[in-house]
Amino acid sequence: MKTSGALLVLLCCCLAETQLRGETISENDITHQGHSGEAENRENEVMGAAERTEAAAPASTQQTCQPDIHAVLREMSALMAEQRVELRYTKTQMEAMETRQKASENKAETVETRLRASENKAETLETRLRASEKTVEEQRVDLRQTDARLTASERLVERLQSENEAQTVNLNLTVSQVEELRREREKRRVSFSASLVTSGAENIGPWSTATTLVFRNVISNIGNDYNPNTGVFTAPVRGVYHFVVFIHGSGNANIPTAVTLHKNGEHVVIAWSHLTSGFSGSSNGASLPLEVGDVVYVKLRVNAWVYDNTERYTTFSGHLLFLM
Repeated sequence: MKTSGALLVLLCCCLAETQLRGETISENDITHQGHSGEAENRENEVMGAAERTEAAAPASTQQTCQPDIHAVLREMSALMAEQRVELRYTKTQMEAMETRQKASENKAETVETRLRASENKAETLETRLRASEKTVEEQRVDLRQTDARLTASERLVERLQSENEAQTVNLNLTVSQVEELRREREKRRVSFSASLVTSGAENIGPWSTATTLVFRNVISNIGNDYNPNTGVFTAPVRGVYHFVVFIHGSGNANIPTAVTLHKNGEHVVIAWSHLTSGFSGSSNGASLPLEVGDVVYVKLRVNAWVYDNTERYTTFSGHLLFLM
């Protein structure tokens, strides 16, 4: 009985120690195979002690306790096998965890590297952004200066355009004035001279009524203000004109040589000559203020005559002296 009790106590101690070691292994996550070898040695020691106890005990006692010991040993062997399996599984998990941890560390290092690269890139971008902002600000300043210069140029262009327009107006006025002066000059260039006949020789008159003489042979007609079809001069401008008439006639006791100068139907001067034989001549003239459209012409007096041929004895002339 003492032997059986000692054996039971020993087995309980071994089981308790084994359980305690299994819990310690489970708590500390044993990762080395040396611990499993140590457990096997302890198992062998327990079994050896049991065998020595059995040898020392009486035969009857050994026969009675042997089945229980074998059962306990089988349970202990099964428990140890389970613990070995759990230990291997735990070791595998630990290795996997270490692998995952290393992978995580590598990934963390990669992420950190990428983060540093991103930070460097962000710093580079920030530097470039600051440079771009500085460039934009400089361009804004340049744009303001350009805008100011453009505004000044536009004002200058407007002023020059105004001056140009004023000069154009002045030029147009000058051109108009020049044109007016040219017209005035053309108007000032008024002069004519004409004789009675264009061919042959002829005594004109005497007639019973005073008749306007038509000097058909135009010697000059600057301004074309004398009409050789009517014998009338029409004033183109307001001014003072000078007119002269020369006459030539045959001598006759009853017929004088006489003409009168008229302005707008009014008598101005007379040219008179009367010889009984041969030829006689006379002349007269006057300076007349005329308005535009006034007319001047020569009339043959009643019962008088004049003579002319291609030598141009009898003429009517006039020209503008000055404008008024």
